[in-house]
Amino acid sequence: MRSIWNGSISFGLVTIPVKTYSATDRTSSVSFVRIHEKDGAPVQYRKICELDGKEVPNEEVGKGYQPPGDDTIVPITDDDLSRLPMPTAKTLSILSFVDPTEIDPLQMDKSYYLAPNGASAAKPYTLLREALEHHRKVAIGKVAMRGRESLAMLRAHDGALVMHQLLWPDQIRPATEVVPDDVEIRENEMTLAETLMDSLGELDPDELHDDYREAVEELVAAKLEGEEPVAPAAAASGAQVIDLTAALEKSVRAAQGGGTGTETEPASVTPLRGRKAAKKSAAKSTAKKSGTTQQATARKTGAAGTKKAPAKKTAAKSATAPKAAGGRAKAASATGKSTAARGTAAATSGKSAAKSTAKKTTAKKTGKRSSA
Repeated sequence: MRSIWNGSISFGLVTIPVKTYSATDRTSSVSFVRIHEKDGAPVQYRKICELDGKEVPNEEVGKGYQPPGDDTIVPITDDDLSRLPMPTAKTLSILSFVDPTEIDPLQMDKSYYLAPNGASAAKPYTLLREALEHHRKVAIGKVAMRGRESLAMLRAHDGALVMHQLLWPDQIRPATEVVPDDVEIRENEMTLAETLMDSLGELDPDELHDDYREAVEELVAAKLEGEEPVAPAAAASGAQVIDLTAALEKSVRAAQGGGTGTETEPASVTPLRGRKAAKKSAAKSTAKKSGTTQQATARKTGAAGTKKAPAKKTAAKSATAPKAAGGRAKAASATGKSTAARGTAAATSGKSAAKSTAKKTTAKKTGKRSSA
């Protein structure tokens, strides 16, 4: 690595010479060059003077400061900047040691590794690193790099000192415009959310990789070989879930190995209040249906009872009347009893009518025989 800044750390009366190296590498991320779509040639960026419209060489490009709300540009030279009272130009001056939780991550800017510059710097460098680890603190100071002063935080990391440039407090925008209105969170929802957090487990840094960069590399390789790039399958978008409890429960089951939840039907999109109303309506509807069914059954039972009663009476009368009628009347009576036992109202009525007719016929015949 190439050192980008050489200076020292001021720790009370202790001075630690250090070299600064960039702790991050953004060259591995995807970057594109601008081209002319007509012929594929790269498009160059040229520095053009807005006054005469001519290109300006790099050696003639300087610095200027434009006050906010003013069109005037004030030229600033390197000599002007060098005469400014900036004690942090070559020194990271530690102001205090604080708990890491007191630093808002929003203030984190760029990160750098600090290495001891020379053999004499090794011992104080190691002492500061060990003190930070043992005391579980981070150091806050000020440093000027590349022509501007900024806050800095020092912390121990993997046996080295890491410096994070911090934004000034007035550079952090307030979150008042994005905070939602008061929302009531139920206890079971909070419990499910915490269970889901615990179920997801720990993060393995070795499994993290840039899927987008790999896809771009495959696309470029296919184009270089003259092949038609294969469009990746579109990811299935899940239904919008408004029932927060159902979504949390499915997420917990998926995280605990009970399935991803994609094999089942999508979660209901009915709001919670609507669900309660729907349940009440369903209960009322079920009660109404049950009452209607019971009433209908009672009516059928009553009707059947009403029909069966005359049948029994008719059968009883038919059984006593044909004693003087001979074999025919006995056969008709036996048939009437068998039909009454089946409990069918229609059949009983028919047999009763037949019995009544037989009774009249038998009576007539008996009367004729008696007169004879």
